Amino acid sequence: MRDDTDFQGRNVLVVGGSSGIGNGIAHGFRARGAMVHVWGTRASASDYDASDGSDLTGLGYTCVDVGDPEAIEAAPLPFGKLDVLVLCQGTVVYKRGEFEREGWDRVMAVNLDSLMHCARKFRGQLSASGGSIIVVSSISGLRGNIGNPAYAASKAGAISLTRTLGQAFAADGIRVNGLAPGLVDTKLTKATTQNPDRLAARISAIPQRRMGTADDMAGAAVFLASPLASYVTGHTLVVDGGLSV
Repeated sequence: MRDDTDFQGRNVLVVGGSSGIGNGIAHGFRARGAMVHVWGTRASASDYDASDGSDLTGLGYTCVDVGDPEAIEAAPLPFGKLDVLVLCQGTVVYKRGEFEREGWDRVMAVNLDSLMHCARKFRGQLSASGGSIIVVSSISGLRGNIGNPAYAASKAGAISLTRTLGQAFAADGIRVNGLAPGLVDTKLTKATTQNPDRLAARISAIPQRRMGTADDMAGAAVFLASPLASYVTGHTLVVDGGLSV
């Protein structure tokens, strides 16, 4: 029987795959046979360790500041053939910094603008392979976020961009879908996960009564990139344990 989640012989690039959700997704594909390369923000793979939520074992690595369109344009292609592009880059500015121009501009550049720049860069390779793009957004894109206007707006934009690119790239044979995580313990959620009272309140609102894991997100990403989702295009799959229900 054919295993539709076998990625043997296929190449995957995970932008933002050096830690957190992106790193979990990278290893999810690697465990299923794919050759996986990640883009991160530090000079080399050796600059990461487990305390960062990072495991770069068996993964290729390139440092690319995706907040800079020129850096994306100049970055070398990790593979001669690309089958799956996962866009999991993201940043946030706390202490109401996103209400200021510098914070707003940085978050929008990384969380939204770079999605389009990366999609453009790899469109040709993905069209040649009949590949897919997976955009990792957030349930913050489905509702307000009082302290982080740029983060919420950028994630809403990512969900809308997923729909639009799903339409625009379908003629090229590229499927574009997304996943919207709920609460997952990553560098970006430490303000919640390291505050016991805040964490307890958030978990009490999740029907499954637990945080999500990077493995939960990896399972959703593998599904969306696999033949099991061959007729799914422009959709963002909410993976939040029921939080947004």
